[in-house]
Amino acid sequence: MSILTTQSEAFLEKYINNASPTGYETSGQKLWLEYLRPYIDEWHSDNYGSAYGVINPGKDYRVVIEGHADEISWYVHYINENGFISVIRNGGSDHLIAPSKKVNIHTKKGIVKGVFGWPAIHTRRGADANLTPKLDNIFIDVGASDKEEVLAMGIHVGTVITFDDEFSVLNNRYYVGRALDNRLGGFCIAEVARMIKENKDELPFSLYIVNAVQEEVGLRGAEMIAQTIKPHVAIVTDVTHDTHTPLVKPKKIGDVQGGKGPSVTYAPAVHNKLLDLIIDTAEANKIPFQREASSRRTGTDTDAFAYSNGGVPSALISLPLRYMHTTVEMAHKDDVENVIRLIYQTLLRIENGHNFKYF
Repeated sequence: MSILTTQSEAFLEKYINNASPTGYETSGQKLWLEYLRPYIDEWHSDNYGSAYGVINPGKDYRVVIEGHADEISWYVHYINENGFISVIRNGGSDHLIAPSKKVNIHTKKGIVKGVFGWPAIHTRRGADANLTPKLDNIFIDVGASDKEEVLAMGIHVGTVITFDDEFSVLNNRYYVGRALDNRLGGFCIAEVARMIKENKDELPFSLYIVNAVQEEVGLRGAEMIAQTIKPHVAIVTDVTHDTHTPLVKPKKIGDVQGGKGPSVTYAPAVHNKLLDLIIDTAEANKIPFQREASSRRTGTDTDAFAYSNGGVPSALISLPLRYMHTTVEMAHKDDVENVIRLIYQTLLRIENGHNFKYF
């Protein structure tokens, strides 16, 4: 039986469809807080827009559950005299998928529509027969006659751009859309808060539900919010690669498959005793899970929390995702629900002042 409600899934669709590019997450944060507010006791935000709700505030022991809010995007970098726009990345945007994609250009006057153009196959002859998209040759066409018309639309160097793609469900099994990385993480932790409220669980600690900004450009939001909250424990949820699709090598990237449960990561930043608690919880509650290892860093907000404040016991619970950093990211519905279950059940096993010291 699904743990998600009709209201939950309506929020998810609205949340995914909203644009929250790195550095411009405010509208998404407002949607998230609007949904979260009935399930928390108070909420706050910091100077750069990371938002968090608190359940059972004022306790000496503080536990964080976190997902990052931002999505990859583009910046206007150059506008030529004919009105065509060159771009640079804002986060890890993939230039290879850009040609033929529709875009939303976010100006102070509102959304301007555009497309990533590309020469027709008929015109790519001779040396251009094998022309491939590169960061320095992709471009956006807004149908303008010249640079002055582009500027009059409110578009200028530094204007942020997102792909124009909407949420859907494939085969009643997979959520599909752009920015599932990591809006699904924000969704999962909000659902944990909902379950705590609806089940009337009494937590012996203060729980901080954190939706941090600027993960895609170096974990910056988590770095800042960790210093503000100063947690004693942090459980981070993010996405990981479903490696069971063509052209991806499980032996090289890791053996993780959508539909087989969340993945837990072994890495220097991951606290072994907290990880053991998560695995014990999964086994006790018959929640399927997978394992992967990171040799140096997880590349997620786990690293930022773990190495803050003299060291915070931190762990990572990841959601398998197909086609990361594309407009058709795919996540299995069962995995989403099991991420929620695993975080929720783990929280119920953390005691006030839980000692994660090794000796």
